[in-house]
Amino acid sequence: MAVDATSGVSTSTSNSTSSAQKKATLNYDNFLQLLIAQMKNQDPTDPVDASEQMSQLASFSQVEQTIQTNTKLDTLLSSSSLTQASSYVGKYMESADGTVKGIVDSVKVYSDGIIATTKDGGKILVQAGITVASQAPTTTTTTTDSSES
Repeated sequence: MAVDATSGVSTSTSNSTSSAQKKATLNYDNFLQLLIAQMKNQDPTDPVDASEQMSQLASFSQVEQTIQTNTKLDTLLSSSSLTQASSYVGKYMESADGTVKGIVDSVKVYSDGIIATTKDGGKILVQAGITVASQAPTTTTTTTDSSES
């Protein structure tokens, strides 16, 4: 039976990136409103230095760019995890402690890791120390001939 590599792969994404982006947008809008209010209400005899305002704006823009970079990195990591996860379907996998083993039937990608489910229902956390093979290892048994010649 041929197994489509992506048929058993599902993903569970978190909304942390989109919420961080929304918070950054909200904060950026608030910052601009605060900057305008500061300019309107400043003391005419002691105005705020324009270079100080530009420095504040530049700092906030740098924070916004960092958040956008993190969002893009999260997307890239999710995509990489999904690609990696799809390669496990149909392969033999053994957990790091050796307690769960079998052919991988499906894989679920979480924001903090990958869980592989075997055909018999076992769950394996994909981490350092697992064994992955294209097929289950064959066990050989040796028989001894007890007859004497």
